[in-house]
Amino acid sequence: MGVGRFLPWRRHLPVAPREHAAAAPRRYVFTVPTEPGCVALARRTTAARLLELGITPRSAFADTVLLVVSELVTNVLRHASDHSPAAEVGVTAGAGRLVVGVADRDPRVPALPAGGTGRGLLTVGELAARYDGELSIQPAAHGPGKTVLVRFAMPDPRLR
Repeated sequence: MGVGRFLPWRRHLPVAPREHAAAAPRRYVFTVPTEPGCVALARRTTAARLLELGITPRSAFADTVLLVVSELVTNVLRHASDHSPAAEVGVTAGAGRLVVGVADRDPRVPALPAGGTGRGLLTVGELAARYDGELSIQPAAHGPGKTVLVRFAMPDPRLR
């Protein structure tokens, strides 16, 4: 699948009713240097933002989101650090959705996996699908680079 397309994985878990989603979106963005320790820093910072959003630490949903952040920041460290001295991580919640984005300055856009290649992105897509989510890759609007976006339906508050 190409850039900007979504992977059609679907495995449904209970999702938050729409009436819980009326609040204005909340967005957090932070930067981590692409150097040793950046994955742990990204996880710690994301965990703190999830707590602010009311997501229970060490819940299945929180652990899934943190695993996705770890995988995406690891990909930047391994594959894009020559072009990108830092990765920008965004966490946005609103309208019953949680969106995680990891951006870098590497102009190469990986193909979304359709089968046996790109196991990391395949895993990320499967994790998103557990929460009626999807994975996409968007080229940077200005200059080189891309953002990998992972969308999740927020689980029912009792399951967060």
